[in-house]
Amino acid sequence: MQKEDKKPCCRDEKFVEEVQRIMDDEETIYFLADFFKNFGDSSRLRIMGALFNGEMCVGTIAEVLNMTQSAVSHQLRVLKSSRLVKARKEGKLVYYSLNDEHIKIIYKMGIEHILE
Repeated sequence: MQKEDKKPCCRDEKFVEEVQRIMDDEETIYFLADFFKNFGDSSRLRIMGALFNGEMCVGTIAEVLNMTQSAVSHQLRVLKSSRLVKARKEGKLVYYSLNDEHIKIIYKMGIEHILE
């Protein structure tokens, strides 16, 4: 069997080297895969969708989504550890919101993509 030629099919070797550098960064790829895993769970997507409209406490999220507070709390822990949501404490209540505009953009782009 003949060995495959590993020369890139395009002539822009700097471009190929840059792509290889990015793809060889296994730690970044690992974190990116972990980041997108959170978008693969319908409960988490529903929670992010609710938070797209503004910050809410666990009880409000549970009521809006017809979920138990326990289930919402569990998913919020996962989302918070992945830095997709943030928490703000006010007295005894904790209010959750999407972590930043990047999360909103990714969520909105996903919705737009599937509705095309």
